[in-house]
Amino acid sequence: MLSTLALPSAAPLLDFASPLVVGSVVIHSRVLQSPLSGVTDLVFRRLVRRYAPRSMMYTEMVSASELHHLKALPIVMDIDPNERPISIQLFDCRPDFMAEAARKAVDQGADTIDINMGCPVNKITKKGGGSSLLRDPDTAARIVETVAQAVEIPVTVKTRIGWDDADINAIAFAQRLQNAGAQMLTLHGRTRAQGYNGKARWEWIARVKAALEIPVIANGDIFSVEAAAQCLRETGADGVMCSRGTLGYPFLVGEIDHFLQTGQRLASPTLVERLTCAKEHLTMLYEYKGDRGIRQARKHMAWYAKGFPGASDLRDQLCRVESVTAGCKLLDRAIADVEDVF
Repeated sequence: MLSTLALPSAAPLLDFASPLVVGSVVIHSRVLQSPLSGVTDLVFRRLVRRYAPRSMMYTEMVSASELHHLKALPIVMDIDPNERPISIQLFDCRPDFMAEAARKAVDQGADTIDINMGCPVNKITKKGGGSSLLRDPDTAARIVETVAQAVEIPVTVKTRIGWDDADINAIAFAQRLQNAGAQMLTLHGRTRAQGYNGKARWEWIARVKAALEIPVIANGDIFSVEAAAQCLRETGADGVMCSRGTLGYPFLVGEIDHFLQTGQRLASPTLVERLTCAKEHLTMLYEYKGDRGIRQARKHMAWYAKGFPGASDLRDQLCRVESVTAGCKLLDRAIADVEDVF
């Protein structure tokens, strides 16, 4: 069932059904799935892509330093040969390690190389990676330039508006990256100090978009079709990237993409459909990673189990499951209860 949701009347004059061109890569969707550490593995991306087959997906971020010392590629670089378009995200503060990692990513089948300059986590920033590069634009620019020279596929960057309120340098920083060879910028509308607190300041995304020639993707607080439409109206961005809004809800990227392509709003999945997806997610993670997959699935199950009577108890039980059989039984029981009520 479809419903109509008009793009806000002040929306920029951009055809959101047209392809997003990133250097030599043409993406037939302006809605991207954000790289999320511990989340966007092969299984998660398959679920998102089921509903958004045209969208760009990203791997979890890969440490160039660790990759330099490993004999075998880490599981986070696993790519299904059929999942295109796909980007591998890298992080580090050493240009030569980043170039080496980028070449390995190309060999794996990446369509673009994304450089993480936005992660706010201490264990990343204290080593000079992630959002710490906002305070070292010279190194940031050298990284982009070195990686761009090392590979023939487009190099993109994901970053934030600044380190803190006293040091918002998004425009100058973004211009340095563009001049160094970045061919797309994704901007999270928060500072590093904010983490994920407070509201994303989309007005800074608008300012950066106005200052750049390369595509700018808006990120931050994209939790619904309505939010995506409002963000595009306010920023004039070339597209949006979904992050936390897809946790326990792999349907979001596809919902937004469908609206931008057609102007119509898809009906939200039913509770039974959401819980069935949770069960499939658990099973796929176990098949892919074994017992480790079950442990990783616990957080995913908690994200799915929200917004209905009994969800709290179900979450508590799912967070402690030790086997795929036990998890499936809990979800089957919840599905049966929902079907009895509705």
